[in-house]
Amino acid sequence: MIPCFLYIIKCNDGTFYTGITSNPNRRVDEHNQRIKSCLQKSKVPVKLVYLEKFDERKSAAKREKEIKGWSRKKKQDLIEKFTLKP
Repeated sequence: MIPCFLYIIKCNDGTFYTGITSNPNRRVDEHNQRIKSCLQKSKVPVKLVYLEKFDERKSAAKREKEIKGWSRKKKQDLIEKFTLKP
């Protein structure tokens, strides 16, 4: 089984984008090169700011939907906790 990752990137304009992928590094590169990416040119470059691993895509998609419904503040709090981990 291939693991799936939920990721949040911070765009050049300060906005957050949430998605899922099996290869986070490749996906961030694709966003930055605007390959298979819906991001506007003004939003790149992007930076990976949050990552969460799941055993199955269905669970990652459920979490993605949950986070996409959150306020910007709640996403920032999650990202802050992630970056403060030892």
